[in-house]
Amino acid sequence: MTEKKEVKSAPKAAKKAPAKKSVVAINAENVGFKAGDVYNALAAEAKALTVAEIAKAANISTEEVYLGIGWLFKEGKVKGENDKVALA
Repeated sequence: MTEKKEVKSAPKAAKKAPAKKSVVAINAENVGFKAGDVYNALAAEAKALTVAEIAKAANISTEEVYLGIGWLFKEGKVKGENDKVALA
């Protein structure tokens, strides 16, 4: 009779945790607050910032930054400047 050999399986690859999705409440009040966050971040830095830089400075998500920028563009408070956003 032949002996059975124990076969070790290859180690399983570590699974990545699913990306955490941010939930953004879209209503006039919330979007207005996000616009204020974006405006204050730009005013504090006193220079043009990327969306990621604004999100970090304001401690909000990039989706919320885009909402705020849209509001501020509509009001003429910000302008685009070499792939960055600056106060108008």
